[in-house]
Amino acid sequence: MKNKAKYFLILAVLLLLNSALYGQDDSITYLEKVGTLDSLYSEILGEYRSYYLQLPADYSANSNKKYPVTYILDGEVFLPTVHDVLRYYSGNRMPEMVLVGVANDKNRMRDLTTSKVSEMYGMPFDHENGEAEQFSQFLEKELIPSIEDEYSVTTYRTLIGHSYGGLFVLYSLINQADLYANYIAIDPSLNWDDQKLLKEAHNIFPKVDYTNKSLFISLAGTLLYQQPNMSLEKAKKDSTDLTLFERSNIAFSDMVNENKSNMLDYKWKFYPEDIHGTVPFPSIMDGLLWTFEWYQWEGTDKFSNPTTSADVLREIILNREQKLANHFGYSVPPYPEEVLVISGDMSVDMEQWERAKMFLDFATKYYPNSADAYTTMAKYHEATNNTEEAIKYAKKALAISGATEHQALLKDLMKK
Repeated sequence: MKNKAKYFLILAVLLLLNSALYGQDDSITYLEKVGTLDSLYSEILGEYRSYYLQLPADYSANSNKKYPVTYILDGEVFLPTVHDVLRYYSGNRMPEMVLVGVANDKNRMRDLTTSKVSEMYGMPFDHENGEAEQFSQFLEKELIPSIEDEYSVTTYRTLIGHSYGGLFVLYSLINQADLYANYIAIDPSLNWDDQKLLKEAHNIFPKVDYTNKSLFISLAGTLLYQQPNMSLEKAKKDSTDLTLFERSNIAFSDMVNENKSNMLDYKWKFYPEDIHGTVPFPSIMDGLLWTFEWYQWEGTDKFSNPTTSADVLREIILNREQKLANHFGYSVPPYPEEVLVISGDMSVDMEQWERAKMFLDFATKYYPNSADAYTTMAKYHEATNNTEEAIKYAKKALAISGATEHQALLKDLMKK
């Protein structure tokens, strides 16, 4: 009985905790190393462009498993934050993802601003700017295809940007709605060029179908620090340059809410305690958690309860499979391999044969290259006195792993 209780404790941990060791390695020199620097030459931009790549901890080039991708503008700054959020929450709260941090430390204003200006606040302005269209073409036609050619990823993409990067995120939402599934715009600079993008959005936004797309926008409380007596309500009624940044953000949010028929999944969040420079941290965490709220595991109490019937559990698994397919646009296993295998193994030990068979059928279906799944299926058939089937599954496990333990298992079964 103690062993059974231990097994259910293990399962509860698997179901309720996240992949806390996401992205860690065995290095003793560093506490953490995040993002491998790479680059490619852009014919569109006429220059080399750097980016930082972070792969999931279990990533293998030889595996059939594919991952969604998150593209992070100003990646040299924000990729570590996104990685930290995934390290704590990936697993049962959001999927593991490949992270691509696009470096914008050079030519940032040029690439991320969405229209050209020659003056700002009545003064001449001679910095390069307004080439977001070219930069978006670089992402769409060069960087994204390069990532998808080289790495085991899907076409389910998320785009994250802050300030001018947030402005670019909204530009992409309006002009490239099919390129990304999720858009996270952190304190976006919608005041750029006298709110030109906002004005364009009023004409374009109602005509675009945003089914299965999501947008998270944040606003920092910078104005409240500058003007303690100011409020957002007062800012909305103001007409000075002092409040233009905040008014632009609020106006965009109002525009989105006025066009709910386009089916965009939308959330706006105000951070009164944060300023422009600090708001990325909570926005990245909240934005990702909200964006992937649908991914969270359901029915975990049913999994860890030994009295739950196989039929109920089967329905939970199949419903989750369908839910994930609806969001991702393609089929993925609804639960990790170890959850299904361990659940099946525990059910065998407890002689709950229907539950055991159900879990292991799903394990072998979703993970056809899992030696552990076939080994546990062999254990099930051995326990139910079906030696012929046990041998069949032991052979499959051995063919995959070639491990001595599977050789020994097969040898023992053949003696029966």
